[in-house]
Amino acid sequence: MDTIGTPTTWRLRIQLDDRPGTLARVTTRLAARDCNVLGLSVLPVPGGVVDEIVVNTPADTTPAQVIADIRAEGGRCVGITRADLRHLVDNTTSALRAVAAALGDPAAVAEAVRTMLGADAVTTADGADEPDAIGHRAPLTLRDGTTLVARRGWAPFTEVELARVAAFGEVLAAGAMAATTPSAVIAANGAGIVLRGATPADADAVSALHARCSAQTLFARYHAGLRTLPRRWLHRLLQPPRGNTLLALCGTEVIGMAQLIHTQDPAEAEISLLVEDQWQRQAIGTAMISRLGTVARAAGHQRMIAWCLPSEVGFERAAVASGLPVSVRHEDSMLRVSLGVAPAWSPAAEVTVR
Repeated sequence: MDTIGTPTTWRLRIQLDDRPGTLARVTTRLAARDCNVLGLSVLPVPGGVVDEIVVNTPADTTPAQVIADIRAEGGRCVGITRADLRHLVDNTTSALRAVAAALGDPAAVAEAVRTMLGADAVTTADGADEPDAIGHRAPLTLRDGTTLVARRGWAPFTEVELARVAAFGEVLAAGAMAATTPSAVIAANGAGIVLRGATPADADAVSALHARCSAQTLFARYHAGLRTLPRRWLHRLLQPPRGNTLLALCGTEVIGMAQLIHTQDPAEAEISLLVEDQWQRQAIGTAMISRLGTVARAAGHQRMIAWCLPSEVGFERAAVASGLPVSVRHEDSMLRVSLGVAPAWSPAAEVTVR
């Protein structure tokens, strides 16, 4: 949370008594504190409405004081979180931009949902995921059967928002798009490469990838002497319990594999990369890092972390080429490579009012 002395813009959702002038009295109280109301929208909910306001507070005003003013006029603050100018765009414009981003890049579907709903994170679920009893989780099942789950701690989703994201899913279905739809990239040597999510059916192809990799390449990936891939590892590699696996294919051959694993720290995710020797320095790793950066951003992470051997320069080179902010430091005889993926606005710093 920002300390006193720093002007801050907040996005609030409030429920007020159904009496004429109540909202006017709230805004009058806020004005008395030199707070500037930048935006106002009304969201219908069962039994009434929720007013959403975007307000800029002066340096000496805390969120607690704003909430106290709302309560003094008989209101209830449903949620409060930091905001930026994106929240001054009307909902229709925001939704249309989200659709455009998703149709332009299948990997951006989850990020588009996160932006449209102001969610903390959007991740992929194994199966159907119903909304929880208090409305802080919203599922969206795509045409290919993938279920995305949006989570938001600072305020529950309203019926209007759930209807909006359902319509968003219908548009994607009409365009035959999905979060796991393969995308094509051009390698530095001119070859066409397909990036897509891994499935259990890829077990033999991934095993063959490892068999073609040199001992040096395998050691750089696993930090252990590995001549062949143990069969028992395949399922975890292809479908990690807390993450995503991305494959790069040339024709039917898997030539690269990257993983994004969610950690206990919501700000961080760990990333790893394996590219077949003859395909290294062909921008394959860079393309996979960029794709997983989009996935990490949608999941609410601020950065991706990779652990590399001091002599390993391939990952750092690919990370820099991805265009993401990169920082490197030595830690316990390893290199800790950090790639920033934080969105322009992040709901990570929030105040939730019950």
